[in-house]
Amino acid sequence: MNRKSFGSKLLILLAGILWGCMGLFVRPLNDNGLSSWDIVFLRAVLTTAFMAVFLLVRDRKLFKIRLKDIWCFLGTGLLSIVFFNLCYFKEITITSLSVAAILLYTAPAFVMVISAFCFKEKITTRKALALGVSFLGLVFVTGVLGGSEKLTAAKIFIGLGAGLGYALYSIFGRYALERGYESSTISFYTFLFATFGTVLFAKPDQVWNAATGSGKDILLAAAFVLISTVIPYLVYTLGLKNVENGQAAIIASIEPVVATVNGILWFSESMSAGVAAGIVMVLLGIVLSNTSSGKKSTVNKGEEGT
Repeated sequence: MNRKSFGSKLLILLAGILWGCMGLFVRPLNDNGLSSWDIVFLRAVLTTAFMAVFLLVRDRKLFKIRLKDIWCFLGTGLLSIVFFNLCYFKEITITSLSVAAILLYTAPAFVMVISAFCFKEKITTRKALALGVSFLGLVFVTGVLGGSEKLTAAKIFIGLGAGLGYALYSIFGRYALERGYESSTISFYTFLFATFGTVLFAKPDQVWNAATGSGKDILLAAAFVLISTVIPYLVYTLGLKNVENGQAAIIASIEPVVATVNGILWFSESMSAGVAAGIVMVLLGIVLSNTSSGKKSTVNKGEEGT
């Protein structure tokens, strides 16, 4: 494994860890009276603002995109971020963090299949084994099997919707990278279009009041955006330059482990004896995916960013 590839995998792992902390912010925001649409809008508009300042300071040329490539950002912004966040935030409010996490992480399977068609990434035996081991580990980690929570059709389909939406970011993000855009540019336009996609369904005045009502509310909103959005999306997109989509999705499967641990530590969610074994299986799946002998990624066309 060369240094560039190793560094990219660490970036993707960091993104997964930070995404796993999302529930720590979503639940308090929901308790403040914000709906799923409101939270998606808050996330999108603040991320757009943060990224706009970042691009202005770094290099204004990074704002430039070609009109013929706009579909890439419509894909990452509307088909992925808006759809994924709406489903995932809704799932968090109607079920446990563990169930939401396990349904979200059907995403690697979606990524692997779609990437096989779109980017000719081979579904190798080792990669499939890594996916299977990781997913089985997540089943143990979340305690879904044998749990007392009833999984309704609505919970399942909303959770699967989150998984598909999450997967689509890797697909459209890869297309944008292949066209030479930096991760910061991709993140800015992704959340700009996500803002347009949510503003009509959210309540901006209520979002403003909930996010600025007190110093604590301001810190909560800022931390939510920086920790669970700006930083992880930047580093994940940057990591995709040197890692195949399917492999990246498996590495990021650390997210549900972190989400489950947070649920146990902060929300008093139950922990079964199988959690430790499940964590080991998830980590084993990540290791297996990183010993895969798949062909070298060909997406290193953009400049090194951020």
